[in-house]
Amino acid sequence: MLNDAKGFSRIIIACGRTDLRRGIDGLAAVVQEQFQLDPTEKNVLFLFCGTKTDRIKGLIFEGDGYLLVYKRLSAGRFRWPRTQEEAMAITQEQFDLLMQGMTIVSTIRQANPKRLC
Repeated sequence: MLNDAKGFSRIIIACGRTDLRRGIDGLAAVVQEQFQLDPTEKNVLFLFCGTKTDRIKGLIFEGDGYLLVYKRLSAGRFRWPRTQEEAMAITQEQFDLLMQGMTIVSTIRQANPKRLC
């Protein structure tokens, strides 16, 4: 299911770390309270990653209830954006890269001019 997410109208990832011990109600509360988004928006995939980057959870509202999806990789890790504590909408192409273990956020850092002297 998570390898092909073409059926979703939007894909939103929660950057940073989320406590994956949370269930449906806890993750829906994160979506609503922390990110000010509507967790009952139909066909939107909300993705969360914990401290261990080999597993993610997905939350989807299907109109008549929630679907909670858990994926743990048998090998490798997800390249999850850790720098921000906000939600980020991603494209289908970025989702495909994320599922392949590729990074979706630029990791290029600006040089510090003081350190160059």
